[in-house]
Amino acid sequence: MIEVSGLRKTYGDFAAVVDSDFAVDDGEVFGIVGPNGAGKTTTLKVIAGLVEPTDGEVTVAGFDASDPEMRRHLGFLPEESPLYEEMTALSYLRFFADLYDVPREVADERIEAALDRLELDHRERRLGDVSKGMKRKVAIARSLVNDPDVLVYDEPASGLDPVTTNSVLAFTRELRETGKTVVFSAHNLYHVESVCDRVVVMNEGRIVARGSVDGIRERHGETTYRVFTDVEPTATPALADLDAATAEVGDRYRTTVPDMDAVAAVREAVADAGGEVVDIRSREPSLEDVFLDIVGRPMPGRYTGDIGGGEGSDSARDGDETATAAATEATE
Repeated sequence: MIEVSGLRKTYGDFAAVVDSDFAVDDGEVFGIVGPNGAGKTTTLKVIAGLVEPTDGEVTVAGFDASDPEMRRHLGFLPEESPLYEEMTALSYLRFFADLYDVPREVADERIEAALDRLELDHRERRLGDVSKGMKRKVAIARSLVNDPDVLVYDEPASGLDPVTTNSVLAFTRELRETGKTVVFSAHNLYHVESVCDRVVVMNEGRIVARGSVDGIRERHGETTYRVFTDVEPTATPALADLDAATAEVGDRYRTTVPDMDAVAAVREAVADAGGEVVDIRSREPSLEDVFLDIVGRPMPGRYTGDIGGGEGSDSARDGDETATAAATEATE
C-alpha cells in the first residue's frame, strides 16, 4: 500500500530525513516513532503529499505521493489540528465532504457512522465551545469523510484524557479490521505498542530500528530476572562477577540479574546465608526501554554541507490549512 525508497529531505545543508526505506502493507497499522526532531512529521507529510522529497520515491495506493489523485485515497490527521470554530461538527464535516465531491447522502451516512463510533455528542454545537477531546474526535472523523484507503495519524491521542485516549486507540484498531492502512506516530510508546503491527524507530533523520514490537524488543532489549528472597544473598565472587543489584523491598530482598545462570548463583548465595528464594519474576523490556537505549547511541551528523537548494521550513503547514489544502488538491 505504501512504498518508501531512498527518501531524503533536506533544508539547505540540514538533512531532516536521510535515506529512509520501508513498506507498509494493506490493512496494517504501521508505527513511526522517535524523539523530537527525528524526522517523523516530515516523513508523514511527505507520505501525505504535503512536502516534496529532495530525493527518493514514495508511492501511496499505487500513486506517486505528489500526485493530487493520491489524496483522494488518503486521510491525514496532523498533530496540531485547529478547527473552524464558528462551524458545528456536522457543518464542518460536510464542508470537507464537499471538497472531496462526496454526495451529500453518502457524506451524511459516513459522518454519522464515524461520530457514532467515536461517541461524539453535541453535533450541532459550535466547535469553539466544545472540549479538546471532542475537537480531536471531529478531526479524526474529518480524515474519514472521503473513505480513504490510507490514514496518516500524527499524535492522534496527544493531550487527551484516559477515557478519550482509549476510545481513539480502540477506534484505530478497528480501522485495521475494516481493511484501512494506518501510519501512526506517537510519543507515548504504550499507544504505539497497543495498536501497531510493525514499527520503525527514527533518530536524527535516520531509521535505526525496524520490525514488530516483539522483534525489536528481542533484538535490542534484554530480559532481566528479579529474584525475591527472605534473606540478603551472601556476597560471593559469582555475584560480584554478575554485577547483581540487590535492594530491600518490604520484608524481602530483590536481586536483579540478566539470565537463569545468574538466578542459580543467587539461589546458591541465599542458601549459604540460611535463606531461600520465595519468588522469581522475569521482566521483558518495554518498547520505551528499547527506544531509550537506541536513541541514546551516537549518530552521524545531519549537516551535509554539500547539499544545496534549501526549501524552507514546512512547520507552518499544519492544522486546517493543511487538511483543506490536501482536500482541495485532491479535487483539482
